[in-house]
Amino acid sequence: MKIQNTMTGNKENFQPIHNNRINLFVCGPTVYDDSHIGHARTYIAFDVVARYLKYKGFSVFYLQNITDVDDKIIQRAAETGVSPRSLARKFEQRYLEDMRALGITNVNYYARATENIPEIISQIERLSELGFAYETETGVYFDESRFGDFGKLSHQGAEALEKHRIEPDSTKRNPGDFSLWKKRQDGEEVTWDSPWGKGRPGWHIEDTAITENYFGAQYDIHGGAMDLIFPHHEAEIAQMEAASGKKPLVRYWMHTGFLNVMNEKMAKSLGNFTTIRDMLREYEADAFRFFVLLAHYRSPIDFSEKALEQARKSLERIRQAAKIIEEQLEKAPESSAPEQMDPAVALAKAKFLESMDNDFNTPYALKAVFDLVREVNRRINEKTISQTGLQDASEQLREFGEILGLSFYEVGKRPAEKTDAIADNLIELLIETRQKLREKKEWQLADEIRAKLSELDIVIEDAYEGVGKYTTKGSTIG
Repeated sequence: MKIQNTMTGNKENFQPIHNNRINLFVCGPTVYDDSHIGHARTYIAFDVVARYLKYKGFSVFYLQNITDVDDKIIQRAAETGVSPRSLARKFEQRYLEDMRALGITNVNYYARATENIPEIISQIERLSELGFAYETETGVYFDESRFGDFGKLSHQGAEALEKHRIEPDSTKRNPGDFSLWKKRQDGEEVTWDSPWGKGRPGWHIEDTAITENYFGAQYDIHGGAMDLIFPHHEAEIAQMEAASGKKPLVRYWMHTGFLNVMNEKMAKSLGNFTTIRDMLREYEADAFRFFVLLAHYRSPIDFSEKALEQARKSLERIRQAAKIIEEQLEKAPESSAPEQMDPAVALAKAKFLESMDNDFNTPYALKAVFDLVREVNRRINEKTISQTGLQDASEQLREFGEILGLSFYEVGKRPAEKTDAIADNLIELLIETRQKLREKKEWQLADEIRAKLSELDIVIEDAYEGVGKYTTKGSTIG
């Protein structure tokens, strides 16, 4: 099995650090708005990666972060007149709903940045002690000049990096130094105590603190979209390798290509920005997933109504074939289990697995599915396929679908039934209202809301800074 490693630019034989156990981390969302279809492309790709690794017999721990403290969150909260926490929780919940709607079910844990503040502070302290970080009146910064390997993931030298300087601040030693801790500004409410005074973490440090907490200083696979390579992933490498003294931070770096719209980069300013929710109002989730998997995860893809409709029709052809196979099975007499798989089915399976072993090449894997469907249809028409062949084909199509996260035997559900969406929104509204009551110290009414929700099997767990998670029938959903 080979994986294209962004660090080396080569396909490399996959060898986990801990034999059968794989630690996989993918950068999650900054929850200040609804996620868009570009995000969906990345998360569908890595859901398939996790599915296939599990199919191959690996034990996979798939971790995503939730950036729930950030400049964008604070700005959007101020614009809308809600607390940053309430805004973040609202869009976190909507993100999780979108992921479930798309069949993205293999993330083991979503780690909030705000629930890892002690780990973030600890990592910054170590970087400071080792001379990689320094404090100014505005915050704590990573001294890029102290880390000689900076730029090794994006393959940029010092001259190229000079063109991409970020976070202008006259208090910094070097223009490219990035913030680890941002000191509290006047009127800023979202802060935590730290050795450097009240403040909040920078963006890059959240991820390495989280992955170190759950995986340690080194792990197997780090995924994300291509636009995160620089500066975000470069910063992650610098932080963790400097703090731990161990290299590499990650064995295999995997990055998804861009999702464009009519050959243009998707952007709100261009009027071609589409949220996952808006897309799913028009199209079945499986049709979009099929569209994504028709391209290799590293390749750019161009989103259009025409392309999505073509994907839907292709998916429907497979479903129609699966339906015919089931109808034929109902007519055919039962037979004893064969010693060998039908040759055509065995060939399709071999080609499918060969494609997936080659850097998760889903377009070629889907070609193997189409080849199987075409061959089975031909043999059905010619009446040359046995009941055993039909049974093998049926079972193999189900297995292919499970690996790809597609349903070939029934129409996939839309994001959430309308009633479910309304219920979720009402619950979220009640929780936000209760939080505001708690902030006003109107404890009695807040407790009444909590009690009523409890009667509906919805349990709210309050954290020290406000409402934490709510659960229903024992499963954490927010």
